[in-house]
Formats: sequence, structure tokens, C-alpha cells
Amino acid sequence: MITVSGLGLRFGSRKLFEDVNIKFTPGNCYGVIGANGAGKSTFLKILSGEIESTEGEVILGPGKRLSFLKQDHFAYEEEQVLDVVIMGHKRLYEIMQEKNAIYAKTDFSDEDGMKAAELEGEFAELNGWEAEMEAEKLLLGLGLETDKHYKYMKELTEADKVKVLLAQALFGHPDILLLDEPTNGLDIKAITWLENFLLDFDATVIVVSHDRHFLNKVCTHIADIDYGKVKLYVGNYDFWYESNQLMQELIRNKNKKLEQKRQELQEFIARFSANASKSKQATSRKKQLEKLKLEDMQVSNRKYPFIEFKPERDAGNNMLFVENLSKTINGVKVLDNISFTINTGDKVVFLSRNDLVTSTLLDILAGEIEPDSGSFTWGVTTSQTYLPRDNSKYFDYDGSIIDWLKQYSDDQTESYVRGFLGRMLFSGEEASKKVKVLSGGEKVRCMLSRMMLSKANVLLLDNPTDHLDLESITSLNKALIKFNGTILFSAHDHEFIHTIANRIIEITPNGLVDKLMDYDDYIENEEIQTRLEELYK
Repeated sequence: MITVSGLGLRFGSRKLFEDVNIKFTPGNCYGVIGANGAGKSTFLKILSGEIESTEGEVILGPGKRLSFLKQDHFAYEEEQVLDVVIMGHKRLYEIMQEKNAIYAKTDFSDEDGMKAAELEGEFAELNGWEAEMEAEKLLLGLGLETDKHYKYMKELTEADKVKVLLAQALFGHPDILLLDEPTNGLDIKAITWLENFLLDFDATVIVVSHDRHFLNKVCTHIADIDYGKVKLYVGNYDFWYESNQLMQELIRNKNKKLEQKRQELQEFIARFSANASKSKQATSRKKQLEKLKLEDMQVSNRKYPFIEFKPERDAGNNMLFVENLSKTINGVKVLDNISFTINTGDKVVFLSRNDLVTSTLLDILAGEIEPDSGSFTWGVTTSQTYLPRDNSKYFDYDGSIIDWLKQYSDDQTESYVRGFLGRMLFSGEEASKKVKVLSGGEKVRCMLSRMMLSKANVLLLDNPTDHLDLESITSLNKALIKFNGTILFSAHDHEFIHTIANRIIEITPNGLVDKLMDYDDYIENEEIQTRLEELYK
């Protein structure tokens, strides 16, 4: 168990949390959610002891061990992979180091022997003899092959380092497990393994994640950070979201009735306060008005952008023909003789175990780069707009967001452009910010505004959920489901793919797998997955 009592945190005059009181109990998984800047990661750092709170305390049960997923992928460059995993249990690793140092002595004394015996006893109590086996099991479950277990961290790819650090956090069955965005950088197999691991995990888990499918799969509770408070709700993310939306609707309706009543009273007072025969009634109504307050039920301070893509015209039957596309980047053949046909109305997700493959394909189809060979032909009635993964070249601009967006608008009036920006949560002075100071999420919202202005009937998006918060992801997800044109996209977000794509094209080093089916069926189809393993060899 981990208990938070009277917790408060301030940064100067800014209050992040105040009087937070929660008990996180074993056997439950708590998903921590909140708008950008609400303090989700900061909250986990307070629980881990990495940051001190301004007031209150965090209490662990006696003898309980806490593990926190580390984000520094370069912290262990000179260490071997298995050692890094075992370091997740600090005391066990210390014992192993002490034992090795004693046994390496040439002048081994009786005192050394007694100390070694003590260490051996503690080593056995901590299941030290099974440590290496457990570490290997975790690494294999996450998809890290045996031949990498004895390599140094500096020899691994970024994706493999992510898996090692996750295995480190899981190692040794900690009593409290804190995970900050644990699915970032993981492939679908590793995410599925992690989901199943946590479902069987009987300790306390507290997780921050933007992956809605993951939160739905593993969470028993949602801890919502809002208005400087942390409130617990039983259920997974979808249950919290639907309940939250219903509550807001009820409050809006109730407040609407109160507002109507207020207006009636104000009109009565204005009309009759000067009339002697009605003055008594007017005074009575005025007292009622003073007591009448809109119900103060703060459901959420988070804001959802309004995203809607409206094509200027429908596309004809000829959409896209791709024939024998090939592309080599930095000496590596990324695309090799790729061919397929896209039909009008298709919503296609492109998958690959190498993100460079899908990004390169979408860059070519959007006209950002040229293929080395092969061709692609868009239908004459099609119009395309693109959200690339790397949007930096679009923001090499000195002006404000308003001026930036005007470049892509037929209507140059400031009120019209501000309207689009307001939809994307850039209202008032926010719309006058310089584009060069925007965060990653703000830039993506600007790019989505640009796409909406294009009125294209084909949308191309390369990992569009990167940098977005849950509210923006949810809004974009709904907009793409509703869009009646054609969509070509790549993504790692399970829920995003499953709810949008009606067709899946996976690009392997040895050919394509092209299926007209939903994502869950695709990843659960044993025949398809066996075929993919063969193609990736």
C-alpha cells in the first residue's frame, strides 16, 4: 500500500496540487490522467521520492519496495543488459557486488567468510539464485532475444533500451510499481505481453499513459488530476470518460435551467421594480435571484479541441495506384518494389516494425520526397493534405500562429483564421504566440488546423498521436472516424488504429500483407501472425 496524506506542491505562486488524500492498495492498477500540465509525471515523481512535496507526505507500508520506470535511456551505456535489469532490485544487486568482491580476494579471511555467509543468506531470501533467470524471462517476454542479454547497453537500439529499462522496473516483483508512459517505443507484441503481465501482477501499480487501449485493459481505477486535486474513480478509462461526459451534460442542462430562471427573475425585476403595486413582488424576486447560483460542480478543466475535416468535393472511383516503389536511405533499402491500389473510402493503416518504412512511404505519397524507382498515381479528382511525423520545416517561421496559418487559408481575414485556431484551443493571446516557441503538441494542433483548411478528400497522417494529450487524441480519433473521405496513416495507438482503419497493409522486408479487416482481428489471427514472422526473417 502507498498512502498520500495532505499532499501539496507549489512552484512559486503556482499551485499544482493541494490537500490530496488517497490510498493506493495492492492488487489494483491506477491510471493517472489529466490535461497537459496538470502534473501527472510530477505526481509519480513525488510518489517515488524523486521530488519533494511542499506539504503533506507519502507513506509506504513497512518494508515495502517501490520501483519506478526510468526515462534516461543513456544512463547505463557501459553496463551489460542483464546487470541493468537486476539493478532494478537495488539491495539484491548490492549484495551480488559485495559477494563478488569478497570472493575475488586473494587473502580471504575468516571475517570475510562470515560476511560472505551473511550475504549468502540475504541473497537467498531475496531469491537471488533465480535473479538471472527472472531477468532473462522478462527480456524475452518483451521481445529482446537471448543474444542481446550479455551485450552492453550502448550496443542496443533505442527501442531495445526501452525494453531493458521496463524489464528493470518490473524485476524482483516490487510492492509498488510506478510506470510513466510504459508503452512508448514498444511494439504491439511487447505491449500485449506487458498488459498480460500487469493483469497477473498482484502488487500496486500506478501508471501514466496516453494509450487508451492500454488503460482500458489494465486499469481497475482512474486517478484524475483536475483543479489541483486527484480524484479516484472505479473502472477503466472508457468508463471514466463516458461517465465524465454524461455528468458534464447533466450539469450543462441543469445550469441551463437555472440560467433561464435567472433571466426570468431579472426581467421581472427590471419590469416591475418601478411599479409601486408590484414592488413587493420585485423585492421578493430580487432576494430569490441573489440566492440563485449556478451549481458549482467542477467536472473537468480539460478542454477538447474541435476537429472536423470537410472535403470540398467527393473523390471519384480512381484513388491511388502504387507500382514497384523503391527507396534507399543512408545506404539501407527501406522500400523494395512496393505495389498496391487504394480504393475510394479506404481507411488504411500502414504498419511496419521499422517506423522509417511507413514514414518514407507516406513522405513519397505526399510528394515530400521522390522514390528511387517505381511510380504512384493519384486520381484526378483527389486532393491530399499531410501531417508528417517531422513537421519542423513547417515551423521555420518568425511570425505568430495567426500569420502562420494565414499562409494556408483562402480567407485572409483575421477573424476567420482565429476561428480555426480557437477550435484548436489557441484563443485570445494564445493565437499571437510565435510559432518558434510552440511545444510539440501545439505544433501538431497547428498542423491539424492547416489540414482542416485544405478541405482535401484524402488525409495522410504519420503517427499523428505523437505529442498529443488524451483530449486531443480523443478529438482527432472521433474526427477521423466521422470523415467520409480516404485516410492513409501510420500509428502505434491500438485504440486509434482499431477504431479508424478498415484495411491494414503491413510492409515487411520480404513483401506486403494486405488485409481488409479490423486491427483486433488482424493481430489475433494466428495464420497472419505466423506469415508475418516468416516475412520479417
